[in-house]
Parts: sequence; structure tokens; C-alpha cells
Amino acid sequence: MTATSAFPEWQPHPEVWLLVLGVIACGLYVSRVIQPRAVAAGGSPITAAQRRWFALGVVVLWLASDWPIHDVGEERLYSAHMLQHMLLTVVVPPVFLLATPEWLGRLILGNGKVNRWFHRLARPIPAAVGYNVLAALSHWTGIVNLAVENGPFHYLVHVLFVFTSLLVWVPVCGPFPELRLSPPGRLIYIFLMSLIPVIPAAFFVAATSPLYRAYDHGIRLWGISIMEDQQYSAVVMQVVEGTYLWVIIIYGLLRWLGSSERERGSKFRGKLVTSSEA
Repeated sequence: MTATSAFPEWQPHPEVWLLVLGVIACGLYVSRVIQPRAVAAGGSPITAAQRRWFALGVVVLWLASDWPIHDVGEERLYSAHMLQHMLLTVVVPPVFLLATPEWLGRLILGNGKVNRWFHRLARPIPAAVGYNVLAALSHWTGIVNLAVENGPFHYLVHVLFVFTSLLVWVPVCGPFPELRLSPPGRLIYIFLMSLIPVIPAAFFVAATSPLYRAYDHGIRLWGISIMEDQQYSAVVMQVVEGTYLWVIIIYGLLRWLGSSERERGSKFRGKLVTSSEA
């Protein structure tokens, strides 16, 4: 079988289209119907940056869930499956959180049990534990094989991943000030997140036999063997995801240092600074 014929043919995913269209419809409803009421009640209008974050989130969600990455990841390469998971867990959640105004987040959660449970689960330790337990289970052989062979279960796993990922990112860039970590706390938190993929990545590199029956088939895309595919999965988790998180860390560090310098400058602006004050 040639590399061309091994590539999955286009097939429609109406459930993905409905999801993306539903997200867009919710965004338009919030912008045109809810926002005017929120602003009239004293809330801040949706900013241009938040609109751009929302558009980016919709695009990445669609690309990560539709053909070809979904079909390649489900039918051909586990490394493509890992790339899909990376987009759904470390790209889509923070982007949508950055697009969410505080008043919208509070409106969604309300003031009842949902709000109380969210505030408990979205704290750094519970959120990190829940996400990493799910991540560990998702690499279990039985779970991977079942997810590939059972469509509804596959989507359930994705829903759980996105939900737990949202909780993980709330302390970093969520719309609720009371749940956000301090700037140095965020940097440490993301640094620890960057270390987690090292464990399964090392497991894939050290493996001497195929780990997942569902990907051990005769159809080899681009001539990539199953053992090479497992090693590429490690590259996605450790190099690609790790680089992405370190870019965020460096950007956050520069912003924090810049804001500290500005605060220091404003503290002494217009004053005669003595050596003891400096």
C-alpha cells in the first residue's frame, strides 16, 4: 500500500461541526445579547483581545477535532493522537479562558453548588491531581485500544480531558481573580506541568515492543513503523508540548519582570531618591 492510499480519506464529522457551530453561536449570543446587559450592570465590555482569543480557540478546536488530524490519530498514528490531545489540553483551554470576561464566568457558574465545587476543584493541587490521574489512565493499554475502537468512549475521554484541563489552567489565566496564582506562582506551576510529560515520554522511548494493539496494523502511513510512531509520540509530549509550555514560562517571566520594574519606577517617580531608599 502506498503512502498516498494509506492516508485516511476525507469523511464528514457532523458532531464536530455541530460542536464548533454551537460554540460560535454561544459566542455571538454572549456578545450581542448578554454583553449589553452586563455592561449596563457595571461589567466591562468584551475586549478586542478577548474576541481574538475566542476566534483562535474556535479555529484550534475545529482543527484538533476534525479531519485529517482526528482520522490520522484514530486510524494510523498514535503520535498524531498525542498531538490532538496536546491541542485539546494545553492550547484550547487557556485560549478560551483568556477569551472569557469575569462577568461571563460568574454568570455561567452561578451562586450554587456548581460554583462551590468549581472553586474547590479549580485550585492548583486538586486540578493538577485530577488532570494527571486522567492523563496516566489515558496511556493505559486498555483505555487506548478501547478509545480507538469505540467512538462514543473516545469522545467521552476528550470531554473529560478538556474539562480537567480547564480546571488546570484556571489558576494561570482564568477569569476569576480569587483563583489566579501570583505571577511567580504561575511560573512555578507551569514549570511543574512541563515536567509531567517526561514520564510517559520516557516510557515510550524505552519500550522494546508495540504498546497498543489498535495501532499495530499493516497500514503504515508515510512508512512510519509502530516503534517509530511510539518514539514520535514521546517527541510530541516532551519536545513539542514542553517547548510550548516553556515559551509561556519565558513570556510570563519577562512580563513579570517588566511590571516589577515599572512598579519600582513609579514608586520613586518625582522623589529625590537616596541610597538607603534605593
